[in-house]
Amino acid sequence: MKILETTKAPGAIGPYSQGYKIGDFVFTSGQIPVNPEDGSVPTGISSQAEQSCKNVKAILESAGANFEHVFKTTCFLADMADFAAFNEVYAKYFISNPARSCVAVKELPKGVLCEIEAIAVIK
Repeated sequence: MKILETTKAPGAIGPYSQGYKIGDFVFTSGQIPVNPEDGSVPTGISSQAEQSCKNVKAILESAGANFEHVFKTTCFLADMADFAAFNEVYAKYFISNPARSCVAVKELPKGVLCEIEAIAVIK
């Protein structure tokens, strides 16, 4: 097992890692839309979805993977009314159309609107 760590995605805000690489598999922690350069959070679901996707991308790349390797995601939304706008951004990144769960939750860290985690295989 190898812990994944990159400065191109926000650091963990709790007792967890950004992700793990285990053999050919990559598991990312949920990525909220925090800009890793300055800690800011964009406003609006589209901008937040974009930043969350960029953060997932950075962790995937730190393991030698990319979005084409992703086969499963779990997405969390603070409001299911944001589903269509979220999907519009998500579809630009997750081009392999991975299996996905998308649920609305009561609250997300830092009051953000979305969070994305991914599982990929490099082969």
